[in-house]
Amino acid sequence: MRTVSAAETAPSLHPWAIHAEDLRVRAGRHLAVNGLDLTLGTGVHGLLGPNGAGKTTLMRALATVLKPAGGRLRLLGDPVDGRADLRQVRRRLGYLPQQFGFYPRFTLREFVEYMAWLKEMPKAAVPGATQRAIERVGLEAKAGARMKTLSGGMLRRAGIAQAIVNDPAVLLLDEPTVGLDPEQRLDFRELLRDLGSDSCVLVSTHLVEDVVAACTDVVLVNEGRLVHQGTPDDLIAQGGAGDPGDSPAERGYSALLRRHRAVSAR
Repeated sequence: MRTVSAAETAPSLHPWAIHAEDLRVRAGRHLAVNGLDLTLGTGVHGLLGPNGAGKTTLMRALATVLKPAGGRLRLLGDPVDGRADLRQVRRRLGYLPQQFGFYPRFTLREFVEYMAWLKEMPKAAVPGATQRAIERVGLEAKAGARMKTLSGGMLRRAGIAQAIVNDPAVLLLDEPTVGLDPEQRLDFRELLRDLGSDSCVLVSTHLVEDVVAACTDVVLVNEGRLVHQGTPDDLIAQGGAGDPGDSPAERGYSALLRRHRAVSAR
C-alpha cells in the first residue's frame, strides 16, 4: 500500500494563501509596515527591499509572531487578529526567521522532530516527515550530529528543514541563503521550485539574482508599503542602461526604488 504524505491529507490550499489590506504592523514604536496591500497564492514569491523596508516585520506578522496594529490580514482564508484562534493556521505554516533558537545538545534529527511536535503533527507521521525534510536540505549524513557542531551553512539548512517538516501550505523564509555556498544556493533554488508547485512560498532576501532565478513572482516593498509586484521579467523591464546595478534585474530593482522615493518626496 502506498504511503500517503501529509501534503495529500492536508486541506486544499485557499485560492489566495496570503491576503492583506491596509496592513499596519509595529516594530517597537515604529510603524514598520504601513498600509500594505498584498495578495499571494501558490508559487514562489521573492520579497525584496532595502534595509529598513519592513520585510522582517512583515514576515513576522505573516508568521503570526506579531499582531497587526491595523488593517486586515487573512492566512489560508482565516482572519489573523487579536481575537483569532491561530492554532489551526499555525499547523499549516512553516517559518524560518533570520535567527532561530535551538537546543545545542539536540541532534539535528531531535531538533526537527521537536519542531514537528510543536506544530502538532500526528506522532506516527513525525519520523518519516523528519527524515524527508533532512534529506531535502542535503543533511542526511548529519542527522545524528549535535546542533552545536554544525557549521553556519548547515545550521541554516537545519532551519529550512524544520520549516518544511510539516509540508506547510504557507512557507515563510527570511534570508534563507545566508551562509550557503554557491552550490548550496543552486540546490536551494531547486528546492524552492519544488516547494512552490503546491504551496505559497515567500522568500525575503537581498539577493536579487536568487529571486529572478527561483521565483515566479517578485514583491518589492519600501517604507512598509508595496512598491511593485509582478514577474521577474516585469522587474527586469523596469530598468535601463543608466540605472545602477550589475545585472538587468538589479537595474530594474534600483529603478523602481528610485521612482518610488521620488514620488514619496513630493
